[in-house]
This record gives sequence, structure tokens and C-alpha cells, in this order.
Amino acid sequence: MRVVLALLFWTGITLLLLDVSGLLHGYLGWMAKVQFLPAVMALNLAVIVGLVLLTLVFGRVYCSVICPLGVFQDGISHIGTLGKKAPYKFKKENKWLRYGLWVLFVVALVAGIQVFVALLAPYSAYGRMVQNLLQPLWLWGGNLIENLAERSGSYLIYPREVWMRSVPTFLIASGTLVVVVVLSFRGGRTYCNALCPVGTTLSFFSRFALLRPVIDASKCKHCKACEHHCKAQCISISKDKQQIDYSRCVDCFNCIDSCKFGALHYRFAWGKRPEGEASPSASLRDPVRANAPGEASPSGRRAMIVGTTIAAGSLALKGLPLKAQGRKKVDGGFAEVLPKQAPERTVPITPPGSGSVKAFYRHCTACQLCVAQCPNNVLRPSTDLEHLMQPQMSYEKGFCRPECTRCSELCPAGAIRRIGKEQKTEFHIGTARVNRDLCVAENGTSCGKCAQVCPVGAILLVDNEEMGTRVPVVAEEVCIGCGACEFHCPSRPVSAITVNGKEVHV
Repeated sequence: MRVVLALLFWTGITLLLLDVSGLLHGYLGWMAKVQFLPAVMALNLAVIVGLVLLTLVFGRVYCSVICPLGVFQDGISHIGTLGKKAPYKFKKENKWLRYGLWVLFVVALVAGIQVFVALLAPYSAYGRMVQNLLQPLWLWGGNLIENLAERSGSYLIYPREVWMRSVPTFLIASGTLVVVVVLSFRGGRTYCNALCPVGTTLSFFSRFALLRPVIDASKCKHCKACEHHCKAQCISISKDKQQIDYSRCVDCFNCIDSCKFGALHYRFAWGKRPEGEASPSASLRDPVRANAPGEASPSGRRAMIVGTTIAAGSLALKGLPLKAQGRKKVDGGFAEVLPKQAPERTVPITPPGSGSVKAFYRHCTACQLCVAQCPNNVLRPSTDLEHLMQPQMSYEKGFCRPECTRCSELCPAGAIRRIGKEQKTEFHIGTARVNRDLCVAENGTSCGKCAQVCPVGAILLVDNEEMGTRVPVVAEEVCIGCGACEFHCPSRPVSAITVNGKEVHV
């Protein structure tokens, strides 16, 4: 049952990140919103309390069922253990690395250093890998099918442009994939129990889980089959004692499947400890040291209290293009049209519903879901060091259509609040400015394209008697910053009219 549920979650989230049609987010969007860190960033107390209670009852099933990166590691570790009879053995907890990274993560979360937060968050890491590495292959496959369908006279499928949105984010996603694959292939859940801050947070609660794998010392034959099959490497078997470090156990149940003597059971174990079994509250000082029967570990209690306090405090303080068909764009005279370049913006543009630039980047976990789903190619990961990997808007490939609200419907972290289509034009996310030196109308050529495409009528054409043409003027109080004018401007490689973001969307 665990494997089936894990595959359902992993498949659903992967398809959600790959989908560019917009058909799946209404059905699968909730899977992103039940991820732990996005729920924390969105202050979704129902999900946070639900995941904590789930861990207190069943142990760290979140890591083995709900977290897509955890399920991905299980798949890699399964490949790595094929043909090996005893792939794992018990390893002591690396406290300095595990809790040191966790403290740095919480400090970064409170201080708003989102680059470090996004780098370690498991859901964000998985989202970057899928969006940067797998989605291009997915789109290329779709374009191949479209090409074959077109040859047979069917036009139900249309091609999608495949392009690299951010070189730094692509390199980070590739590096993350290498690290996760190597660690999983060689050590199972090493990433979860050494690097992942979400796994460490849940470990404070999993020590006290009501249900967990329990060793019956009277039936154990010390064959170490369970220890050798434990991908978390948290089971220690010897003739003197048999112990499980429940802070690292991810409830994969491999140990139960591997035991031929019926010595392992997943059962209610609160306050119960058969002779020779480790205390349900594994000590932080020595995770394999057993306490007296019925005695709870003081260190375990302190760890839970400290972890809960810090987590609560953080919540309180948290306030190079490739064309799909391989053809160059040409104008009516068959001259090559130069691709547009992103202009320098004084203030970054963030999506409608984010409220402000500060609020958006404060909550965003850089999971890339909005980037992957944006149908207008407006969102892409920022290359700015301060907001590295977090999305920003730019209008070289499209503009933010007034009727599109997909990113606000999808965002699981609360960085983009849900808005309706009728509300979208009420948000002023930026202001357009005309560069007279680049505008073709200033050179005596009639144009007016920006005024034609503006959905809110914020651009007016006034007479230029000297040139005998009409030049654009922007009514800044009306402009909503959608970028239609910038995208459609014929000036190349930089548009003559560009949009700068607003710090606060009013």
C-alpha cells in the first residue's frame, strides 16, 4: 500500500510539473499544496498540523509517500541494490551535519535568505530538476508527435517552443540531480537523513510516533537481514541488543519484508519496549542507547521542544533559444527577425496576486511550478544572486494575458495569492515607459502597435508634427504592466517600450 500511494503521489506531482496544457492543475494542484515547506511558507495551518499529526501517529510516512524527492530516491536506491544481498549496514547519525544544516536552514528562513532555503528544500529541488531537465524532453517528444500528426493531416496537437529559461538554475538542477542520485545509489536515504531540513524537522516528531516498526527480541535470530535492507541505515542488530533510530526511520517497511522469522512488526508502540529493543524516544546524544523500560529520553523531549519552538518562531518572524520546429522567424520580406533581449529593469516584475516584490520573494520556495505551467512563457527563474532560482517576469517570449490566472491557482507557498480573472486587471504590477531613441515612430515611421494591443487603453498616440507621425504616450496611472506593448513592439533586439515592476502592487 505504501508503494502504491508513493507512486501515485510521485506520478501526480511529476505530471503537474510537466503539464503545459493546464488540464491537470485543477485535479492535481492539491498535491503541491500538501508539501511541507510550501505549507509553512503559506501559513497553511491545516496542512502543517495534519502532517505533524500524521508523523506523530504513523512516523515519517511523509518522506516515503508524499515527498516526490523521497520517492525518487527510493527508485534510485532500488536500482542501486539490484543483485546485492546486503546493500546497507547501520551508520551512526551525523549530528553535526544534520542539525547544523537544519539550524542554518531555519536561520535563513527567518532572515529571508531564500537562495539557501530553496537550495535545500526537497520539493523545490525536485521541481527544479523536472522543470529544467525533464520538461524539455517532454516538450520535444510532444513536438515530434505533432510533426508526425501534421504529416498525416491531423492538427489536434500544436508545437511548443523549447528554450532554456535560466543557465544558472539549469546548472544547479543538474548538480542537485547528480548529488541525489549518487547518495541514493550508494546510501539509500542519506540525503533525507543528513541534508534535508524537512526530514530533520519531522524527525523531532517521529521519535514519538504511536505506530512504528518494532523488533521482538524473543524471535530475533540476529541475522541482520533487516539491518542490511534498511535504506535509512538506522537499524542496529547485535547479540546483545536490537535497536532502531526512529528519528531516521522513513517507514519504508523493507525491514519487515526482509525478516524471515516474524520478529518485526509495524504496531502500536507508545510506551512499550520489549527486552533488548531501543527506547521509542531515541536520544539525540546517542540514538542507539536504550533507556530503562517506560523511561522517555530527556534528550528526545528536549529536541522536540526546541525544534517545535524554533519552527514556531520562524513562522512568527516570517512575515540561447531552441525553436520547436527548428525554423527561424522571418518578416514579410523574408528577412530574419532578431530575437528580443531582456531590458534592464529597475524593479523586477512579479505576478499579479503577489502583492509586492518583497512579499513574493519572501514566500517563494523556487519550486518552479509556476514557471513550468506558465502558458505565455512570461515566468522564468531569476539570474540575480539575491533572488536566484526564484521566478521573475519578462516579456521577450510573450506577455501576461489578462484572462490567465494559472500561476495564482497553482502556487502552493502563498507567494501568489489566488485571484479571479475579473480581478486581475485591478493589480498594477508595473509601468510601461517609452524609449524615444528606439521608437520607430520618432524616426518618421508610422506604427502604433503598442496602442493597438494594450488591453486597458493605457497607451495613447499623439501627433508629432516634426516627424509627421503619431508617437505613443503612456498613462501610467492606467497601465497594469502586463507587457503586451513590450512583447509586440517591433523594435529589435530591445523593445522601444519596456515595463518596470512596482515594489507594491496597487
